[in-house]
Amino acid sequence: MKKDRAEVEPLCPSAQPEMAGSVAFGVVGGTPNAPRMEHLERTLPVTDELLALSAPVSPAEVFRFAAPCAGHACQHFDGTDCRLATRIVQILPAVTNDLPPCLLRPDCRWWQQEGKAACLRCPQVVTESYVASDDFQRAADPHTSV
Repeated sequence: MKKDRAEVEPLCPSAQPEMAGSVAFGVVGGTPNAPRMEHLERTLPVTDELLALSAPVSPAEVFRFAAPCAGHACQHFDGTDCRLATRIVQILPAVTNDLPPCLLRPDCRWWQQEGKAACLRCPQVVTESYVASDDFQRAADPHTSV
């Protein structure tokens, strides 16, 4: 039986590849100081073969993954909202003027919660970065209040 859209957990666009239901939806490019994610034309299921494509670095350095929101199991979830999405919108600058071509948008928690403002910042979000700006580190820190 197919679930109604309202019954399906929204997708977290900042998931880890080992999370249940995880898919790759973007590839990280740009520079270490200014990373930019390019959306894939279609989502790709996480497989050993896909993860191996990132070698010798971590898959999260190369791909962006989405998975059903972990809800209360996530340190960024406050019971109602994703505080990571809130901090990204409040702390990070927009990096595009137009909505990126995102396949996740209809089911994305960040879109459902923060709308266009989240999408205009999403391309700069990377899961693993070794040279993240102070603002990016503040946005990613679950203990930062805004």
